[in-house]
Amino acid sequence: MAFDKTKDYGKEAEMLKVLGHPIRLKIVAGLCTQECNVKHIWECLGLPQATVSQHLALLKNKGIIEGTRDGVEVHYAVVSPFVRRLIEILHAEP
Repeated sequence: MAFDKTKDYGKEAEMLKVLGHPIRLKIVAGLCTQECNVKHIWECLGLPQATVSQHLALLKNKGIIEGTRDGVEVHYAVVSPFVRRLIEILHAEP
């Protein structure tokens, strides 16, 4: 692959910055396998609800996840193909 000075990696760089936190990586890895509501996420990770909600907001703002309302609950899922591929790479055998 040659150097391409016209390619803008701004969006990818922003996503990588957001994913640079271990908790957010755990959340995204889990959401790649199943849609979850915030309660399920904080119970699985053993974190306060407020902490999980803050991380979800950052992930949502960068277009990595989306929430779908189901009554009073919101179910989150990874919608970024770029991030899904990154998680696959992280889970691949070395």
